[in-house]
Amino acid sequence: MQAVRRIGLTGGIGSGKSTVARTFVDCGAALVDTDAIARALTLPGGAALPALAAAFGADIIGSDGAMDRDRMRALAFADPDAKRRLEAVLHPMIGAEAQRQATAAGERCIVFDVPLLTESSHWRDRVERVLVVDCREDTQVQRVMQRSGWAEDAVRRVIAQQAPRARRRAIADAVIHNDGIGAEALAAEVRALWALWNNRRP
Repeated sequence: MQAVRRIGLTGGIGSGKSTVARTFVDCGAALVDTDAIARALTLPGGAALPALAAAFGADIIGSDGAMDRDRMRALAFADPDAKRRLEAVLHPMIGAEAQRQATAAGERCIVFDVPLLTESSHWRDRVERVLVVDCREDTQVQRVMQRSGWAEDAVRRVIAQQAPRARRRAIADAVIHNDGIGAEALAAEVRALWALWNNRRP
């Protein structure tokens, strides 16, 4: 079997996807993190800010010069058209930067960390294997509340906006069930998959 060069990584909020991504990097992969790209585009001086201000008004930019993420999140949840306009601004920019980073990685195996991979045939077509990190919804809620301080209903609203777990699993070449296992066991599963997909000893 030929070594896998492009891995798509996805999972719901609080699933542990970022931890899995870091383990892949420890194994030698190059990581293209689309969430990190989106954040960079909306920080002070970010390339997306002029278009966002034009689409949503100048008050979408906070006093610190970055996009007001809380305000934008509230708009996107309340109004599907606002969500579409946000995606119309960000997605082409994210795609272009992701391609730039992938090209810069050269011959290394690339892991594309894409929360919306399930919803996007474009992303599925760009990768050779899809790995889904999965866990129970209650586990997601507890993890996000602990790390971000969000209220439970806010976390559940985010989960409701994301692809259902069954739909994510349906597109997966492999699923890691990150429920009730420790960090070492999770890392061991990632390393075993890395070895399998890259023809290496674990």
